[in-house]
Amino acid sequence: MSLDTVLARLDTDLPEAQNRLLDFLRIPSISTDPAYKEDCVRAAQWLVEDLGSMGIEASLRKTPGHPMVVGHVPGDGPHILFYGHYDVQPVDPLDLWNRDPFDPAVEEGPSGPLIRGRGAADDKGQLMTFVEACRAWTAERGTLPCRITFLFEGEEESGSPSLVPFLKENAEELSADLALICDTGLFESKTPAIITMLRGLLGEEVVIKGPDKDLHSGMYGGPAINPIRVLTRVLAGLHDDNGHVTVPGFYDGVPDLSEDLRLQWEGLNFDAMGFLGGVGLSHPAGEVGRTALEMIWSQPTCEINGIAGGYAGAGFKTVLPSEARAKVSFRLVGDQDPHAIREAFRSYVRASLPPDCTAEFHPHGASQASEMATTHPAFEATRKALSEEWGREAAFAGCGGSIPIAGHFKSLLGMDSMLIGFGKDDDQIHSPNEKYDVESFHKGMRSWARILDVLT
Repeated sequence: MSLDTVLARLDTDLPEAQNRLLDFLRIPSISTDPAYKEDCVRAAQWLVEDLGSMGIEASLRKTPGHPMVVGHVPGDGPHILFYGHYDVQPVDPLDLWNRDPFDPAVEEGPSGPLIRGRGAADDKGQLMTFVEACRAWTAERGTLPCRITFLFEGEEESGSPSLVPFLKENAEELSADLALICDTGLFESKTPAIITMLRGLLGEEVVIKGPDKDLHSGMYGGPAINPIRVLTRVLAGLHDDNGHVTVPGFYDGVPDLSEDLRLQWEGLNFDAMGFLGGVGLSHPAGEVGRTALEMIWSQPTCEINGIAGGYAGAGFKTVLPSEARAKVSFRLVGDQDPHAIREAFRSYVRASLPPDCTAEFHPHGASQASEMATTHPAFEATRKALSEEWGREAAFAGCGGSIPIAGHFKSLLGMDSMLIGFGKDDDQIHSPNEKYDVESFHKGMRSWARILDVLT
């Protein structure tokens, strides 16, 4: 029996698949708000029952927070773990939605039909593309082509506090040959992509303290040290004139970009000026000699995310503040060590302080970058399968953001991940009027069916 019969069933059953997704989207599984705790349980139970309807053994697993859903399909060949999350973001501001965010519907959009509702793209619609591919495969062949473990989380949108302990406690059960994660998107909304690079993230808040109280700038300006002046000098020194980060040892562990990836990325013909123009900018900044995609996907950054100090309210208050603070984040690549960079940043700040000033530091997370071993034969086979479905060459791409789950799978379960998603740039995830194109949902299901075929 050929793959064509599975693809044909996905085409025929698309209306039923859409209806199942609409039912799932009606559950307001907002993980950050305790008022929706029971709804999160309800969403988890919905998944258990849906997997069970296909004959898949699945169960709801309690955690200190929202439950996990784990399902197992026995089989021969490779063991694949599929991950998605059933929780969604809050809907505020509600008055900016064109419809009730938990009364989803299929609407006609500028480029075709779309599914409107909170969670449509992030991540219920994406999660269900894989589930629907499995449903069609089971209906046509009576079984799935390999051993599969399903892991659905309910706390991704609230920092995943239960995830690492759960992975550690269930490592033997969850370890597989390869993880599949569907929480990403198409490149520029049209080119299928496998994310093979995820930047790590380090956050640090620094507080510079000077005098023991705010001072009158007329009485003390001049002889008294001003913490804002000290802070801005420290922050300005974080980059040189070429955009390089000056923190000692910052680039330790940053790999060179391979020639194969460089050529692939060039072939994407990324419009850097259009990318900047979309947010009201016109001149490229950043590291001299690097393309925009290199800077977003394969190079580390140091960015100042917020500064506070003194008086910033209405009117004017002439003070020298007793302290000033800034929030600084670092996106990391390769083997950069976030803990070493944290200490190097603190040492850099302390070495820059004049007499009468001290620094306090408040850490905000530290996760290492993830880079997948694309030499694994599954990566190239999957790239070809995606290319066939979408009618354009799929790419190995990077991701400027951070998706910690891939790093956890690598460090805790010892397996690489393929991150494949079908979202588009205008899906408005985390925002009012979130949507997921029916094309993304339909071709996403067909893509997973093709991938299951080539992985076995």
